[in-house]
Amino acid sequence: MVHEIKSNTYSVYFDQQLKVLADFLDRNSYSKIFILTDRNTGEHCLPVLLKALPNLSNYDLVEIDPGEENKNIDFCIGIWKMLLDFGADRKSLMINLGGGVITDIGGFAASTFKRGMDFIQVPTTLLSQVDASVGGKTGIDMDGVKNIIGTFTQPKAVFISTIFLNTLAERQVVSGFAEMVKHGLIYDRDYFNRLLTTSPLAIDEKLIFHSVTIKNAVVTEDPTEKGLRKILNFGHTIGHAVESYALADGTLPLLHGEAIAIGMICEAYLSHRFNGMGKEDLDTIVQYIYQLFPAYHFDAAIYESLFTYMVNDKKNTNGNIGFALLKQIGKCQYDHYLEKEAIMESLDFYCSLHN
Repeated sequence: MVHEIKSNTYSVYFDQQLKVLADFLDRNSYSKIFILTDRNTGEHCLPVLLKALPNLSNYDLVEIDPGEENKNIDFCIGIWKMLLDFGADRKSLMINLGGGVITDIGGFAASTFKRGMDFIQVPTTLLSQVDASVGGKTGIDMDGVKNIIGTFTQPKAVFISTIFLNTLAERQVVSGFAEMVKHGLIYDRDYFNRLLTTSPLAIDEKLIFHSVTIKNAVVTEDPTEKGLRKILNFGHTIGHAVESYALADGTLPLLHGEAIAIGMICEAYLSHRFNGMGKEDLDTIVQYIYQLFPAYHFDAAIYESLFTYMVNDKKNTNGNIGFALLKQIGKCQYDHYLEKEAIMESLDFYCSLHN
């Protein structure tokens, strides 16, 4: 059975067999079709996609190296050059088949090539299914700052099949679960309580559907992040800084969800200190997240580096570092600007958990 979530300009389809995608391609007369993958999705997911699309015999494959470190302008230029070489035009279609890196860079490349060509998202990781592929944000990294270059451009559609999750390692699935936890924390306490008793390795389409419903409700009301959509940044101001530092350091890179888990603990602490969230909610959040995600051991020696990444975060206003903070589990508020001392205090709090 196909389930559909409608956004302002497109739909998200939950379709195990991707039959709606096949119908979409049959209905639309695109001049050329391109499939963007990385090497991993090209090996493991492309065969699944092509089996579901028996009528798709004429397409060009664009493949890049996997990993967040390759979500940059150089790889984007490579995509643009391949589109030129293959004769792409504004009536072409890009199918982004992969995780968040592919949906981010593929959406950005398509939205800017010849001032915009259509693209659709076929997310293959849990993280991209519940987060990166939905909402119309595209982006690439620059100088270690995540998604600092990008556009708000809506896909023509998003097609989600949990069959692709069978290709993932356990660590990747748990990483994606972090964004589902975030959705419960910022919007739906009952949903968060359901997740408390659910193993990340035992999630089903109903839980994924609910997460996408939450995100869609937020971005439909505020598509360009002028207000409510900012609550989706809970955990990300500090989490993105930790993720960028770990990637640049190279000794122990973190997956996105692992870094956001750290950010959610720190920003839950800030919610308690500066936004009135109760101690009981703080304890629930910290104990749950800390036992789900691996501890990342760091100390005050890297605080200044983390702070530098935060200063360059795209969510800041007039040089002030902005946060979305919880009022309680299930209710989040945005546009909180905190001083450096408070941010350092939250990092101390995280480090104290494993010292």
